[in-house]
Amino acid sequence: MITTRRAAMASAILLASCAVFAAPKMARKPAAPAGTLPRYGMLVYSDLCVHADSGEFGGQRITLQRFSEVDTVLYEYTAGGLSWPVVASEVTIDPRGKQLYFTVQPPDEDERVISGKLADGGKTLVLDGGYCGDESVPMRLSLVTDYGRKAGACRACPASKKKKEIEEAPEAPESPAPMIEAGKTTTAGL
Repeated sequence: MITTRRAAMASAILLASCAVFAAPKMARKPAAPAGTLPRYGMLVYSDLCVHADSGEFGGQRITLQRFSEVDTVLYEYTAGGLSWPVVASEVTIDPRGKQLYFTVQPPDEDERVISGKLADGGKTLVLDGGYCGDESVPMRLSLVTDYGRKAGACRACPASKKKKEIEEAPEAPESPAPMIEAGKTTTAGL
C-alpha cells in the first residue's frame, strides 16, 4: 500500500513538472504580423553582389539588431571594396514596425539619414532615394535568410527615364540663328 501511494505521488510530481515545462510554450506571444519588423532579434537586408569584370563587391547591407533596451543598425556599403561596418545613430522604428530610419556618418563623408519601408511581407526593405543615380528607381534590399550563400552577379544599372526621354525625343529641325541687322533693334512685346 505504501508503494502504491509513493508511485501515485511520483506520478503526480512527474505530471506537474511536465505541465510546468509546457506552460511557457503555450503562453508565448504570437509572432509579429507579416510585413512588420519583429520586436526582438536580428534581421539582415542586403543587395550585395559581385561585379563580373572586376570581382569587387557592389551594393550595401543593413543589419538591424532589436533588443529590449535599444535598436541598433550596422550599415555596410561598397566603395571599391566592402567598407567596415558603420554603427548608426538615432535609429528610429515606427511603432507598427513597417518603417525605419537612421543616421550614419561613414569615414571622410558627411552625415546622412537613410530611411526605408518594408515591402513584400517584410522580405524587402525599400530605401528612399535613387538607385544608380535615378530617383525613380528605389533601392531594394532583400531579407537574407541563407547566410552561407555566395553573392550573385551584379546587374547593370537600368537606363534612367530622363535619359530614355532625351534619347527617344525626336530631334527638332535646326532653325537658323536670328540675325540682327545693323541699326535695327527688336524687342519682344510684353
